[in-house]
Amino acid sequence: MKLFRSLFLQFLFWMLVFAVQRAIFLIYYWRLISFEQIPFNEVLLSFIHAVKLDISMASYLLIIPFLLLVIQGFSRARWTILVNKVYSFIILFIYLLTSSGELGLYGEWKSKLNFKALSYLRNPDEIFNSVSTASFILLSGLVLVQLFVFFFLYRKYFLKSDSIDFRGRLLPKILFTTLVPALLFVAIRGGIGPIPITASESYFSKHEILNLAAVNNTYNLVFNVINYYQFDQKNHFYFMPDDEALAIVKQLHQSEKDTTIHILNIDRPNIVIILLESWSGDLIESLGGEAGITPQFHELEKEALLFTNFYATGNRSQQALGSLLAGLPAIPITTITDHPEKYNALPSLITTLHDEGYYSSFFFGGDLNYGNIRSYLIHNQFDRLVDENDFDVNAIKGKLGVHDEGLFDKILQEIGNQPEPFFTATLTLSSHSPYDQPGERPIDWIDLENEYVNSAWYTDKCLGDFFREAKQKPWYDNTLFIVLADHSHASYNNYPFWSFDYRHIPLLLLGGAISDDYKNKKSAQLSSNVDLTTTILKQLNLDSGPFFWSKNMFNPYSPQFAYFELNDGFGWKTTDGFLQYNAIIPKIISTNVPKNEQDTFRKEGQAYIQVLVKEFIEY
Repeated sequence: MKLFRSLFLQFLFWMLVFAVQRAIFLIYYWRLISFEQIPFNEVLLSFIHAVKLDISMASYLLIIPFLLLVIQGFSRARWTILVNKVYSFIILFIYLLTSSGELGLYGEWKSKLNFKALSYLRNPDEIFNSVSTASFILLSGLVLVQLFVFFFLYRKYFLKSDSIDFRGRLLPKILFTTLVPALLFVAIRGGIGPIPITASESYFSKHEILNLAAVNNTYNLVFNVINYYQFDQKNHFYFMPDDEALAIVKQLHQSEKDTTIHILNIDRPNIVIILLESWSGDLIESLGGEAGITPQFHELEKEALLFTNFYATGNRSQQALGSLLAGLPAIPITTITDHPEKYNALPSLITTLHDEGYYSSFFFGGDLNYGNIRSYLIHNQFDRLVDENDFDVNAIKGKLGVHDEGLFDKILQEIGNQPEPFFTATLTLSSHSPYDQPGERPIDWIDLENEYVNSAWYTDKCLGDFFREAKQKPWYDNTLFIVLADHSHASYNNYPFWSFDYRHIPLLLLGGAISDDYKNKKSAQLSSNVDLTTTILKQLNLDSGPFFWSKNMFNPYSPQFAYFELNDGFGWKTTDGFLQYNAIIPKIISTNVPKNEQDTFRKEGQAYIQVLVKEFIEY
């Protein structure tokens, strides 16, 4: 049992280090905490919400000590003790440096230490010159004092390897060698659930300083650097001089007139956005799909405006949220929610609506930590966030969380108690694998993607039930409903992933706030989900200037184009044709544009993604 005891004590040591650094950060910035009038008990919660991520980080750090203990337990090797000491000293020094750097960084950038900050190490004199001498001495001294104290404690109380003897009993050694890797794997992953742990696990407060305090410093930095290099290790999206690309993109967004067709009958409607998980266009009969898959949606079209030429810029829910809330097209390789350090550079639809008196809420039946979504929603300052932990224990659940009937019931229970006007968004989940929704599966005439299609039928049924109930509510007549997919999905038509057929998604506008002239109508306006942000603001007669990438879908003079990202390229479509391009090879994957026009057409798409990627990197 000495092997287990030795590793467990080292685990406790790292948990202690993490907690002390968090306490130092909160004390160092206590003035800001007092200024924000944050209750002390909420400050203490940052330690509780930090535990899971700290356990994951500590488990990463214990991989090397575990291997050294295995070697020591089965051999006469004593050098492993020295190696462990050197390893722990180096890791401790790096972690203390990270924490100290974060102390200096937060006051200026209001963010955690990230790759962007590390890039300044290329010019260390600039760092020294930008920090006061007193702060530099204080932070440097803090690192050195802690390094001495912690390493002393580690050697005296936590490193219990000297007593481990290779002559000990064999069974405990075998158990240690076989059980510990499994335990470390589970701890690193954050449990045995379907979704691995992310930094979102530590987000809990509307006060950003507490969220950042709760996120483990080194965990955040390591994954931030990994994400950055995945994105920027080689920029495959540079095709022309930046000035030329920017000029093309500005021209693409130029409208002859800044005007709009108003489709609403009230100035400040409630707005409810329903993001349907993974709904492809061919689930919808009116968009070319087979009849009977989504009959409730088809019935709703009779009182709605349906967009028939609408596309998703990305293929992840996180990308859809970035498009909706920030008017940001999907970025290749990464997603905005994986980059909390860039949140502050983005405009926010929610904060804009807050300034107009809107109350905001977001409902999800699953775990908002998925894809770091929680951190992004909290940053956008939603007044109310609902996830699987807020539902009744008897709610019908699947592997991913509460199914859609329970989700819509929850919305109906709460939405009427919200102050008006309100902005409510929800993301369904039952049409996401593993498709374990309850009830019947009536669609037996489609073989390919049958489980997916039946899950869409189930969500469609829940959608119909929701609207039948909603129409009886007093707030319905003042509400604009926006029903669309977050992204598409492989469908029974087996469209290629890189095609516009694959990226085609439904968009339906309905509700009591819609003028009768726009009900039971269709629009062939070529647009994408990134355009909703400006469209909503223009309907409310609000400024959409900060949302550069978003177009007004009800401006007859708006340019018509749609973009989507491929991990290695992009899709580009205008009223003149379409093109898909792979930037790695590089080559055109598919196009219907005449050969003599392809260079000009391709250049538009290349300029679009080049400016987008450059802007994102520089956020």
